[in-house]
Amino acid sequence: MLAGLSGLVSCADNETPPPPRQAYQSGAPPALACVPNLDGKIEASELTPALGVAVTYLVAPQGKERTVDLVGAPNAQGQQEWRFGFDFADDQVARITATKLEGKWYAATFASVPNAFTAPLDLGGRTDGVYTYDETELRLHGIASTVENPPEGKTLYAYDRPVTIYRFPLQPGATWSSSATVRNGTLRGLPYAGRDTYEQKVDGAGAVVLPDLTFTQAMRVRTLVTIVPSAGAETTQRQTGFVFECFGEVARATSRLNEPDENFTAASELRRLGLEP
Repeated sequence: MLAGLSGLVSCADNETPPPPRQAYQSGAPPALACVPNLDGKIEASELTPALGVAVTYLVAPQGKERTVDLVGAPNAQGQQEWRFGFDFADDQVARITATKLEGKWYAATFASVPNAFTAPLDLGGRTDGVYTYDETELRLHGIASTVENPPEGKTLYAYDRPVTIYRFPLQPGATWSSSATVRNGTLRGLPYAGRDTYEQKVDGAGAVVLPDLTFTQAMRVRTLVTIVPSAGAETTQRQTGFVFECFGEVARATSRLNEPDENFTAASELRRLGLEP
């Protein structure tokens, strides 16, 4: 019986065998939108805003300070290195996503600003900044609460001129400053007018060690923000950010209010690019 069945399924003598199959061709991998070239500076093309793409940061709980070392030290290769790779058990996850201005409740206030986009200013997503970007600068045009009527009161104000957040290229030795005035604004439900001044400098480059990633050539960008309201006390706050080609800001430490030392060690907020646990 088995012999007979074998004969039934065998090929006929005059049947042509099938041609050999071709080897699988995977094709070239898709090109990356941005590839770091580690040339000692960051051009505008290496910090193009990626709208709709969420960026994940590891952050301390609200109100929890972290100890930071913003000076850094040479590593084994002689390169300046800043270490933010500590594993904090109480770290939380925040996601920041830049989006188009269109459709926002405050869009009409910035209707004259061409090609504007928005991104959260705070990790809780309560306040948005309105930005523009070109080959020379990243600029901030104003601030608005994410929703029109939040429990803490509406915020909405536009600067009379944009302030510069980044001036390209970012490279050690670069400095810039800009000031802008707010008139007839609203801050947490109250009338607001004032003047904001941003003073910035790129004063270092080196490796940044994070819990999930290490960046070999990041720029240290220091920012001092001075806010002078029409009524109330003047306040200052410092930020030290570390910016890497194609990734943007990979770490940031924010000082307490009115901190005198640019190498502050107590950060009221520490955010680090990372993976969700």
